[in-house]
Formats: sequence, C-alpha cells, structure tokens
Amino acid sequence: MYSPPPDPDTEQRMRTHHARAAKALDVQAEPGGEFWGWAGRTLGAPVRTAAGAPAWLRLVSAPEAKASGKLWDGALDAQHAFGDLDGHRPELLAVHDAVDEGTAYRAELSARVDQPVLSDDPILRHDLELPDSWWQELAGTLEKVSVVATERVAVRQQYMDRAIPEFLGIPAPAVTCWTSAHADLHWANVTAPLKVLDWEGWGRAPEGFDGATLYAYSLFQPDTAARVRAVFPVLGSPAGLAAEATVCAQLLQTVARGDNLVLEDQLRHWAEELRHR
Repeated sequence: MYSPPPDPDTEQRMRTHHARAAKALDVQAEPGGEFWGWAGRTLGAPVRTAAGAPAWLRLVSAPEAKASGKLWDGALDAQHAFGDLDGHRPELLAVHDAVDEGTAYRAELSARVDQPVLSDDPILRHDLELPDSWWQELAGTLEKVSVVATERVAVRQQYMDRAIPEFLGIPAPAVTCWTSAHADLHWANVTAPLKVLDWEGWGRAPEGFDGATLYAYSLFQPDTAARVRAVFPVLGSPAGLAAEATVCAQLLQTVARGDNLVLEDQLRHWAEELRHR
C-alpha cells in the first residue's frame, strides 16, 4: 500500500471518481481506510452492496489512449479464465468504465477479503508459521492456473534475451515449457487462509515463474525460502532455470533503478548460483 499521491488534484480526482463509481454500481462506502496504488494510479476501499454483502471497490485510472491491454483488462480476464479458483481468488462481481477529460477510469467491484495479507511489503521480513495445508493449497491453486490456455503474455522472450545477459552475465536459458502464471506472487498478495490477490498482470511465463517470484521475495527468511523451493520442486531443476534467471534479472533491474535495495546482496548471491548452474 502506498501513501496518497502528493498531488492534491490527483487525490481529489480519484476520490471523486471512486464515489461516482460506487453510485453507478449501487454500493455504499464503508469506513475502514483507503488503499492507494503507486502515484495515485489506483484507489481501493471497502463497500457494501445493496444486498448487504461486503465488497471491495478498486478504481484504476489511465490516459484514455492507454486504457487497454494486459494490465487494464487483467482482473476481468482472470475472472473469465479462473472464476474464484475454488475460493482462493476474490470473485470479480462487476465492472464500471467511465471517461472524463481524457482520463479513463475502470472500477472493479470484487468480493471482499477480510483476512489481512501476510506482509505489508512484498519482501517477507518476518518468520511465518504456515500449516502444510496452506502450502498444499497454494501449490494446487497455481497448478490450476498453469494449465489454463491464454494469449496473455506476462514475460516476453525478447525481455529475457536482453535482461538475463545484462544482469546475470549468462545467455538466457532455453524455456522448456511456457505456462500461465499469476506473475506477481509475493507476500503482500497472499493471505491465510489462502487468497491470492492482484491479478492484473497474469499471463504466460516460463514454467516455475510464480514459485521463483515467491522465492525471491523470501530471501530474507531462509526457512521460508527453503520451504518455497520444497513446495515448488521445479526450482533448482533444469526446467526451472529460465524462470529463476528471469525473476532474478527482473529484480536486479529494479535494484539498478533504486528499488528493492535491501535485497541486493541476496539477489547477487542467487545470481552467482544461477551462473554456476
């Protein structure tokens, strides 16, 4: 979760359109706090439907000319492809689109998830004691995701061919299998009992991509990192090398841009291991 945008005009504009979307979808705002996305691009808040059911209303904005494509349609595409994933994905209940002065707004009304995410930060900074059943449900849920056919692309071969040599110093490993992936599986996107949140970027990626992503964000906690590798045995295998190298390169790229600096040493150690493999 981010702070409200520093620009008061953006803050007011997003709140105004969030309220308009609530009216259009016939839901009532509830107290409980706003959740802002990066630079005020998104705004989410708890609401209640006309039937009294708890729900969550998320508003995303973009310049009208850019209001399309993978990220814009991700939640709607995920609903069509997966439904609620046997209760492990918040169901998308309704969508409302609007355009105002060259800016497009999409409001997504979803079933509310009452349990908190396992970390306020994508990077896990504390020990977790999760039951075996949680890990089994996570592996099973991602397996169901992996076999769904889609034209959506989360990771492009062109990116791998460029980024892996640049940030790991090795050629991009061959991808033996492309599967569908959540593609942003970190500790601020999962809860216990298991719900997997934030589906806007899902699509095709090298086999093992979700497990590799969760592993990367677990590097501060060796016990949890080891558990991730045990639950996703593709990690460490020849079939998983492409996914691991891609995730490592992605995060080292963010480090180069000034983000995720606390993970730099762990990522460079992981990169060294991948080079030896």
